[in-house]
Amino acid sequence: MSKDKSPTDKTVRLDKWLWAARLYKTRAIAKQAIESGKVHCAGQRVKPGREVTIGLHLHVRQGWDERELVVLGLSEQRRGAPEAILLYEETEQSIEKREKLGEQRRLHALLEQPMAKPDKKDRRLRQQMKHRIE
Repeated sequence: MSKDKSPTDKTVRLDKWLWAARLYKTRAIAKQAIESGKVHCAGQRVKPGREVTIGLHLHVRQGWDERELVVLGLSEQRRGAPEAILLYEETEQSIEKREKLGEQRRLHALLEQPMAKPDKKDRRLRQQMKHRIE
């Protein structure tokens, strides 16, 4: 039994779409991300075989970043980055949140760095603290 699908009814597997949209480098990595719960649709975990349709809302976590995407196009083939960007649109709230969190991470990293190399006294204090904990 074969289903007759019109061009408007075209669907693509989620793992294949994430790979084609260049959100993940390989299909295997996309599948692993989906199975580990980093991709959600309507607040629910999804399976790699889930069919993606135009207008679908996805929540994708990549490292520290979380993106809310709306599917604008479908593709089973991985193409260049300019074409891949046309497959989805990130929501305004998602962009603002991602930029805000990125700025916080940058500021936190600057505060975490020591101002200068520790001198002999500081190294001795650190060694004492280390031996007290162990």
